[in-house]
Amino acid sequence: MKLNRRTFISLSTASALSLSAPTVLGASRPRVVVVGGGAGGASVARTLAAQSQGAVDVVLVEPTRTYYTCFFSNLYLGGFKDFDSLGHSYGKLAADYGINVVHDWAVGVDRDAREVHLASGPKISYDRLVLSPGIDFVDGAVPGWDVSQQNRMPHAYKAGSQTQLLKAQLEAMPEGGTYAMVAPPNPYRCPPGPYERISMVAHHLKQHNPTAKILIADPKPKFSKQGLFEEGWANHYGGMIERIGPDFGGDAVEVRPDSMELVIDGTVEKVDVCNVIPAMRAGDIASRAGLTNDAGWVPVHAENLRSHDDEHIHVLGDAAQQGDMPKSGFSANSQAKVCASAILADLTGSSHEAIAFANTCWSLIAENDGVKVGASYEATPEKIAKTSGFVSQTGESADVRQQTYMESEGWYIGITTDMFG
Repeated sequence: MKLNRRTFISLSTASALSLSAPTVLGASRPRVVVVGGGAGGASVARTLAAQSQGAVDVVLVEPTRTYYTCFFSNLYLGGFKDFDSLGHSYGKLAADYGINVVHDWAVGVDRDAREVHLASGPKISYDRLVLSPGIDFVDGAVPGWDVSQQNRMPHAYKAGSQTQLLKAQLEAMPEGGTYAMVAPPNPYRCPPGPYERISMVAHHLKQHNPTAKILIADPKPKFSKQGLFEEGWANHYGGMIERIGPDFGGDAVEVRPDSMELVIDGTVEKVDVCNVIPAMRAGDIASRAGLTNDAGWVPVHAENLRSHDDEHIHVLGDAAQQGDMPKSGFSANSQAKVCASAILADLTGSSHEAIAFANTCWSLIAENDGVKVGASYEATPEKIAKTSGFVSQTGESADVRQQTYMESEGWYIGITTDMFG
């Protein structure tokens, strides 16, 4: 199905905050607290508010007042988007849908009392809690790097100031300099994301610093859409990009932020920009709630995204270990619709029909050269399972690639409208 704004959307004054105990269902409006205002959290909050028509009190806890999308942030690095176009306000969720948007950090969850603790002090009670906190990083995943070094060697895998910093470093590279990326191991947010980023960095450098080089240290033997990216790199950026996989030390990397060096299997490489994307785990609030497994993710039931460990908590998007779906904005939005339907069935007695899951990941390789991969999924007793899939093919015509890119533009408008109104 071709996606555009109309078909995507078809998938789919703030109230005062009361700190009372959870409701007795049926006695008054039940409350759903959503932590995290990204693709999963904003989508589930808006869907709950719209479909319940006031029958459910929806509270969205999100520290930032403007959300900058990770998806399409690489296009800002490549010069195809301006930064402001990535930013979205929560104003319509409050004004048009009656969602109580609380700009604060959720720092803890008391599962017995069913309360979310905020950094500023208050506690918000809930009947159901939805956690959609995105990702945080595994401590020590890249020797020599931790979050204290993110201004020297940015990750830019949480959009916003990190994205702006990486763009500034890219623009300040000396003539003929080296841009390095330490790619993440599986699983991680947005499987094609690091390689779209390489494409967009290469696009910028080809225009402004054509003798510069790009070095990728990659711990994975293969990556999403590899053939498509490598074909595109050869066609558009010949000789600029070198990828070192695990066979040649890409899984044995150390960084030295003070001297701007990358050590690959004992060999020291002097670089000018180093984009370190470490191994990932569920956002901190999930582990503070005691919901994560040894791998750092939250196991959930496929049919409703409910945590295995707590029947009152659902977990969406990047933080969830749910099966075959990739960690992407499209996936989180798709899961939000299923989760909202299940919660409303629990709290209001509405029907919860089986809803299919879907995902598509678009990537821009060069101007009007877009590629995509996607799939459909269904809930099984074991997991969200892939039922069918598709992917762009090497050797496609320029018209097909341009159409794929234009399709992604329509999807971006559609999903952000679906998230924020």
